[in-house]
Amino acid sequence: MRMIRLFESRPRWHSLFILALVLTPLLWPLQHLAGRYYTNELTEQNRQTLDLYVANLLGTLRRYEVLPGILGDLPVLRNALYRPDELQTVAQANQLLYELRERTNADVIYLMDSTGKTLSASNSAASDNFIGRNFSFRPYFQQAMGGEQGHFFGFGTTSSKRGYFFSAAIREGERILGVLVIKLDLDHTENLWGQTPEQLMVTDSFGVVVLTSRPDWRFRATRPLNPEEHEQIALHRAYPTTNPPPLTLNFDTWLIQSRELPEIGWTVRILAPESMIERPVRTVVAIGGATLLALLLWLGLLMQRRRHFLERLALETQLRRDLEVRVQERTYDLEALNKRLKEEVLEREQAQQELVRAQDELLQAGKLSALGTMSASISHELNQPLAAIRSYADNAGVLLDHGRNEDARANLCQISGLTARMASIIAHLRAFARRDQHAPERVALQPALDDSLAMLARQRQSMSVELIRDLPEATLWVQAGETRLRQVLANLLSNALDALNETPRPRRIWISAVRQEDETVLTIRDNGPGFTHEALERAREPFFTTKARAEGLGLGLAICDSLVRGFGAKLGIANHPQGGAQLSLHLRRADPDNGSDFSNEDHH
Repeated sequence: MRMIRLFESRPRWHSLFILALVLTPLLWPLQHLAGRYYTNELTEQNRQTLDLYVANLLGTLRRYEVLPGILGDLPVLRNALYRPDELQTVAQANQLLYELRERTNADVIYLMDSTGKTLSASNSAASDNFIGRNFSFRPYFQQAMGGEQGHFFGFGTTSSKRGYFFSAAIREGERILGVLVIKLDLDHTENLWGQTPEQLMVTDSFGVVVLTSRPDWRFRATRPLNPEEHEQIALHRAYPTTNPPPLTLNFDTWLIQSRELPEIGWTVRILAPESMIERPVRTVVAIGGATLLALLLWLGLLMQRRRHFLERLALETQLRRDLEVRVQERTYDLEALNKRLKEEVLEREQAQQELVRAQDELLQAGKLSALGTMSASISHELNQPLAAIRSYADNAGVLLDHGRNEDARANLCQISGLTARMASIIAHLRAFARRDQHAPERVALQPALDDSLAMLARQRQSMSVELIRDLPEATLWVQAGETRLRQVLANLLSNALDALNETPRPRRIWISAVRQEDETVLTIRDNGPGFTHEALERAREPFFTTKARAEGLGLGLAICDSLVRGFGAKLGIANHPQGGAQLSLHLRRADPDNGSDFSNEDHH
């Protein structure tokens, strides 16, 4: 009993508490690494978005920059400058400017004489037309009269609309007859931004916001203005107010990407709130904390079980000693028999202890193996659809930015199909874990192969892999599972691409299919390094891989072998005589004309 009391005197959770104190500080570097990772991801994403927006903005401006100089040579406009008092000449100029505005999609096109008075305009039929108004105070008029290409962004004093102005002088020899101006409406550049957490801000040379996705930021100053700048703002009347209010914004709470446009004196910024980084970082830290807690609970359970085992062992030892004392007190004649009995008891107890220990370790190993295999399988099989979903989502964002809605909708349909496939994979893995048995169904081989190739198209194109197909035109019907067959084909093609990753160009993959008496043989071959002798012997073993740990789990061929055996097929693994790996999928043929499919096990 003294040994039992010794165990009870030990603090049960002392070691576990010390381990928790040692491991908890590891959450701080985890938070730092997660923050740096998500910051880099968001920075790169915003940089690409900024490049697209700047390219679109500059492209829009440059498309109209040369038009005033070209249109100024039209005879109808020159006649309006020569004879401004003739109503018919001015009416012809108005009609021409209206037609030019319809063709170029400009906001307004108008003609001014050398004093800044508007003689003709495309909006002559509107109630707020420009005819008769003098805009000599505008910089674009002064620049054109000085012989330069005029450009200016400002708030319309007549239309009360923002716009970017391009102007050019109309000359007769050295004399300037007038100025032709084209005004662009840039409101659509704000509407293209959409409802996103990131915000757009475009500032001019005064630091005043001229374009933004937040209407309450518009025409606010991002920095203090000096008296000279206030004087120029009042003179040019570029904004609705001559004293732009300051923008009360804490820039420390935003992740900012900016791009200078020196040709027009603007600065384009994308502001992403810090919360976009904080939320995923908190999630990572929470997962890390939960993992640490689970580890501590698991260790605590092991410690408790060890304690119980030691207590039971001490109790058994004490009882055995008491029995020996009683036997010795009763009779000396039974000493020899007692000795033999003691040896037998010791051997039996040791065997029992070894059996209990082996059973406990086998039970725990079985649980961990099942859990690891299932989680690794799910991770391995969902990795490819997730990569394809991300690729389609990124492309859809770019297409929406360019107004290609139909192409973006096609990408979204692809994403929907991939999510359905992921659900089917998960259902299949759940059925596989329950040992459910399903009969094969009749499946068309070429569409399944096309779907798998489409999901890996981006990776194949980025690696410059040439695809050589030798497939019959007639549809090959085989006995398989719809999702399981696509899962097998995607794994085999992905392994072929991985094998070509470090192979010098040219990189090729051959796909061929032949129809035999009662089976169809699909062959996938690459010109990579092929299988080693060890890989050929262990390729079907789970978690065996020739890749680095960060690049593969070693489950691809093991899962494929299990799946194809599930619907009565065979997977052949070999090296081609001309080099590279060759995988042969022997599938049972199905009759396309029998009118009845096998049970559909992949659509429940």
